Amino acid sequence: MYYDPIKKTLGQVFNRTPWLRRLFYHLLDLLLLRTWHVHRELRRWAKGRTQEPLNILDAGSGYGQYTYWMSGLSDKWNILAVDVKEDQVADSNAFFRQLGRRNVQFAVQDLVLYQEPNSFDLALSVDVMEHILEDVEVFRNIHASLKDGGMLLISTPSDQGGSDVHDDGETSFIEEHVRDGYNIREIQQKLTTAGFERVEARYSYGEPGQISWRLSMKYPILMLGKSRLFFILLPFYYLVVFPFCLLLNWFDARTTHDSGTGLIVKAWK
Repeated sequence: MYYDPIKKTLGQVFNRTPWLRRLFYHLLDLLLLRTWHVHRELRRWAKGRTQEPLNILDAGSGYGQYTYWMSGLSDKWNILAVDVKEDQVADSNAFFRQLGRRNVQFAVQDLVLYQEPNSFDLALSVDVMEHILEDVEVFRNIHASLKDGGMLLISTPSDQGGSDVHDDGETSFIEEHVRDGYNIREIQQKLTTAGFERVEARYSYGEPGQISWRLSMKYPILMLGKSRLFFILLPFYYLVVFPFCLLLNWFDARTTHDSGTGLIVKAWK
């Protein structure tokens, strides 16, 4: 099924007021397991750096929730958030201007083409690379855009059932994906080919995370794909499943997984 129309509808609902958008961000932070893993890695990176004037690239910013979270850690960081969707970029710029966060700028850019040599201390790419066929070109551009010692943090599906694909005959649950998931060695090799000096990768979405993902994401999306009337039922659905999802996310984020449907990858220039 196509995920973008549902995302667009959600954006229209929660963009009505700044308060609703803040609420939306907080709900995403709690429900999306990848956010738990990404925030954990960002906290480690940010330790001792919050008073430094650093430059950050949010490569594929989507709704802007990660830029919002990072800009709240330090007003000394300058964050450039780029995306190909003009409407999301415009909405995000308007929202951040309302907040008064002058250290944030959103811009329309294609990651296959975008390069800003030796400009960023950190680049973030969350659930983006599974949408881009020319992944090595993107990795090369980000590598060129990082300063020496800069880090790229990636969250993306793995080939161990990412995109809800478990057998050769199955297709991705999300039709916008150009690949079902990365082999852990494959993405490490591609990043090395792009010029990164050191690469670390680990699995996310182990057994607890996979259950949480089905409850918090897959089943609601399937319902919304059938009819927008399910928006009315969603609050009642989440009242039931939300506590279980929080517990499952907590376990997954604090467990080392031998396999998982997601990958957390760090690469240094």
